[in-house]
Amino acid sequence: MAVFTPLTEPQVADFLSRFDAGSLVSLEGVPAGTENTTFFVTTDRRELVLTLFEQGEHEELPFFVELLDYLDEHRLPVPGPLHDLDGIALHALADKPALLFPKLPGRHPADPNLAQCRELGNALGRMHVVSRHFPGHRPNPRDLHWLLPMHHKVLAYLSPQDQALMKDEVEIYQGFFGDSPDLPRGALHGDLFRDNTLFDGDRLGGLIDFYNGCTGDLLFDLAIVINDWATGPDGRLDAARHDAILTAYLARRPLTPAERDAWPMMLRLTALRYWLSRLLVVYVDPPAHNLTPHDPERFRTILKARLEHGALPLPEVSQ
Repeated sequence: MAVFTPLTEPQVADFLSRFDAGSLVSLEGVPAGTENTTFFVTTDRRELVLTLFEQGEHEELPFFVELLDYLDEHRLPVPGPLHDLDGIALHALADKPALLFPKLPGRHPADPNLAQCRELGNALGRMHVVSRHFPGHRPNPRDLHWLLPMHHKVLAYLSPQDQALMKDEVEIYQGFFGDSPDLPRGALHGDLFRDNTLFDGDRLGGLIDFYNGCTGDLLFDLAIVINDWATGPDGRLDAARHDAILTAYLARRPLTPAERDAWPMMLRLTALRYWLSRLLVVYVDPPAHNLTPHDPERFRTILKARLEHGALPLPEVSQ
């Protein structure tokens, strides 16, 4: 059970009194959390999600609130946080920062079909069109500037072959991206895996868990999606899912020539980003709670497949 901070019904009822959200009917802890504590809250008027923030830089939470407010105002399928009767969204509960969200419909797609892939590509393309104008700023915490120092921390735990692979890749990325190619930037989700989406059948119910949200290269966000959504168990790209996502995305936001040129390298960089972050959790900075870390081998496999087989051709979309 991943409820790190237990709450009582009287505590939550008192918290709800600050909002125009109805009176508490039931409270249920959510076991799926890995970093934060989450409860499903049912009132006599609606269903809500209550999140207590257990880790991370709490001073960055206003950025996430502003980003979700902005995307919600632009009619993106995100859980815009509830604001209290004084217009304030971010509160403290049980000495932890707390936000209250509408509960969005759907479930995580373990094996997304092509219709769901198209829905996801369309939504991400729409999001990136509007997020380019988001006024907030939070540097990407997992980009090349992070890879350069952090990869040294795991080298001692790797085989000589994997040490060489990681060092060579980081050096190549530094050469390619270090000259700052002119890539479109905006607000990113930063972690849009399948389990950060909700689908009600083939309809996208919502994009959730924006706590890796930041500002940076839009292509970084898209590469994370393709490496998770359109990759088979052997690490190779699934052409049907790849084309379904990208055709829908490109119809909303065509890539620039610089982005098309950088695309194969960005797929590699984001694969190494997750290989490294998972290695760090296993060997250097284990989770504060008794949880099983994600397997780093998954993204080593993906990186090796990108190196061996390259990127698939980008779909051509008529304008």
